[in-house]
Amino acid sequence: MHKPRMHLLASFDIAHLQYLDEAGRATQELPDFATPDTLLAFYRQMSLARLVDDRAVKLQRTGQLGTYPSSLGQEAIGVGTGSALEKSDVYCPYYRESGALLERGVKIEEILAIWGGDERGQDFRHAREDLPLCVPIATQLLHAAGVAFALKYKREQLDEPPRVAVASAGDGATSKGDFHEALNLIGVWKLPAVFVINNNQWAISVPRSAQSASKTIAQKAIAAGIPGLQVDGNDVIAVRSAVADAIERARNGEGPTLIEATSYRLCDHTTADDASRYQPEEEVREAWKREPLIRLGRYLRNEGLWSDEQEGELQRELAEVMEKALRAYSERAKDKPTAMFDHLYARLPEAFLEQYDQLAGEQ
Repeated sequence: MHKPRMHLLASFDIAHLQYLDEAGRATQELPDFATPDTLLAFYRQMSLARLVDDRAVKLQRTGQLGTYPSSLGQEAIGVGTGSALEKSDVYCPYYRESGALLERGVKIEEILAIWGGDERGQDFRHAREDLPLCVPIATQLLHAAGVAFALKYKREQLDEPPRVAVASAGDGATSKGDFHEALNLIGVWKLPAVFVINNNQWAISVPRSAQSASKTIAQKAIAAGIPGLQVDGNDVIAVRSAVADAIERARNGEGPTLIEATSYRLCDHTTADDASRYQPEEEVREAWKREPLIRLGRYLRNEGLWSDEQEGELQRELAEVMEKALRAYSERAKDKPTAMFDHLYARLPEAFLEQYDQLAGEQ
């Protein structure tokens, strides 16, 4: 049988970035930003994010909070991403983002208010133009593409300073059409956008292996004609380095980047889930050995920058911060029940008028 001759049109590679291995040892020279002060700040913020999640889950279990999505084991992605943004950039988050929100200046009591059912928590006092948390899967990526288009337009037409839209999503979001549409859009229009995908190996109960046959999520950038990079998502230095470099490229007019940060979800998908029903116990035990706080902590100890005494002091300090935030959350004035209708429509449809009047009568 005749075999047709073909020639190679293109080939692609996907790189993986890591600075700290599982034992907390440097695998290469650290970037300039990784000073002792910066690494200690990362450790504190990841510890705070973990504490916020822990307390939030406890609040939910005692009926003081609604369904909550913890980021246990994924703190390096949020902190690394949030710390890379400039204040003027626009963050378009999904729902598993305690670390990034804290880095953006969002108050703990605001985070708790969001999941306590008070939408005023999304009106961030210190990140005024950041988008609200997005619970629908992958739709925030299209929002981010729109934001990035607006930022590019303002830069080119109104001569405003360059700004970047950074969006986050989980690995499950990359199986949605919204992801591919947004990726195609930011690629073809060369928009100032960075998409950070938290590949925590699970989309609720669906494992990564059942979601996509592609070896990496980063390679999905190839079809959009943009750079794709995989980073060790348990290495906060790698996350910060990759996101900061991608933001700088976008700010300089060089277009978007897709970053896949590999991690593992060491918690239930949300407090409405029971991950023990589907996550293999051995897999979870192995994942605990790679988690980001232990990894950075080992590095700091090996460098003589951290001790048991300092750890104790930090935990006491963070406990005080958390207690203050819990008081602020509990003392927050309750919003009126009709608030759920206030920003849905310019004119409330007749189908909702009876419900509105009923709630108004209970205020």
